[in-house]
Amino acid sequence: MSPVETGILGITLLFTMVAVGMPIGFAMGLVGFFGFAYLVSFHAAVVKLSVIVFDLSTNYAIGTIPLFLFMAHILFASGIGRDLYDFAARMIGHFRGGLAMATVGASAGFAAVNASSLATTATMGLVALPEMRKHGYADSLAAGSVAAGGTIGSLIPPSGMFIIYGILTETSIGAMFAAGIIPGILLAIFYMIVIGLRCRMNPKLGPAGPRFDLAGRWQATKRTVDVIFLFVLVMGGILWGWFTPTEAGAIGAFGAIVISLVRGRLNLAELKTAALDTLKTTGMIFGILFGALTFNAFVTVTTIPLNIVGWVSAVDMAPIYVLLLVLLVYFVLGMILDASAMMTLTVPLFFPLVTNLGYDAVFFGVLVVRMTEIALITPPVGMNVYVLSGVARDIPLPTIFRGTAPFVAADILHVALLIAVPALVLWLPSL
Repeated sequence: MSPVETGILGITLLFTMVAVGMPIGFAMGLVGFFGFAYLVSFHAAVVKLSVIVFDLSTNYAIGTIPLFLFMAHILFASGIGRDLYDFAARMIGHFRGGLAMATVGASAGFAAVNASSLATTATMGLVALPEMRKHGYADSLAAGSVAAGGTIGSLIPPSGMFIIYGILTETSIGAMFAAGIIPGILLAIFYMIVIGLRCRMNPKLGPAGPRFDLAGRWQATKRTVDVIFLFVLVMGGILWGWFTPTEAGAIGAFGAIVISLVRGRLNLAELKTAALDTLKTTGMIFGILFGALTFNAFVTVTTIPLNIVGWVSAVDMAPIYVLLLVLLVYFVLGMILDASAMMTLTVPLFFPLVTNLGYDAVFFGVLVVRMTEIALITPPVGMNVYVLSGVARDIPLPTIFRGTAPFVAADILHVALLIAVPALVLWLPSL
């Protein structure tokens, strides 16, 4: 078989292995290793695998992952999700749909100190969903706003998806963090507009909540000042060059411990649980990365990326149409693959194609993460929806998916805006 035919067979085998339930990291590692051995040699495959393991294990930037995860788990134990939601609810909860808007705002705030969309969805599902249902919100709007709000966790730094993309493509993680801030804020605004329009058309979806006076709002504000300061310190330090993303992760983790101890919400058992959860999640991510980088090496020697670039050049397709076609592929794949699998499978194929057409690596990275976010709330594999279903077992899955549909439409408009105005992504990194 030719290298291209071998590559197509390997990709088909990979999708088959994933479909039958094999963990994505193992599947990519097996296909990548034996495919590389077939095309080059078994000895070369062993050497390549050894180099990948050594390089990734000694990569300074990889320390960003466990540090930010530890920061997130510590703050989760300290009840930060509940405090952020209470703050947002007291500020805008008295409007129609205000509690749903507060859920989106709190999700954005929690995502700023959390590296996981799933953790954000689980937290807001436990905190915000009962409150909205208690105030008469329709299950579709309440559940949809929680599931969609959780997707902001993939865009607002520190984002685990940005870290994985940066490692896969050797793109600056600090630049990726900076690039996600403005799109993340815009996404939260888009979601709030959707909620406002839906409640304007049907006020019964989200009735107005109680109005708090200045004293009540100030009380909620005081409970979030320390977390806001921690976020500004971590992200501001990266943007202003005070420290690297890895050092920022260490500062964030230490700051989370200090905040939790000062609040009196962290004991030895919770600290141990946070550490173990961090190790489990980090091990899972490392397994995916090892497999992905091995698969990357195989895809490279198949010459498939070069052939795709050559095909696109031959048909004289405008770069913007190529980009739109790639994003359409992500939208379709998002219906059958989870976010991490989709990124690790496709980035090795599409990254060289898109960058060779002149698109910035950071800009493409933000678009990729945006498309993986949409995958979190689209059927049939919408991980945020399934997480929320586990939290609220009495809400049927179709109801949650029906509630996320308007937010998917907002996602598409948001992606279109980023493509039309790339400066929204590239301005902060350029500083």
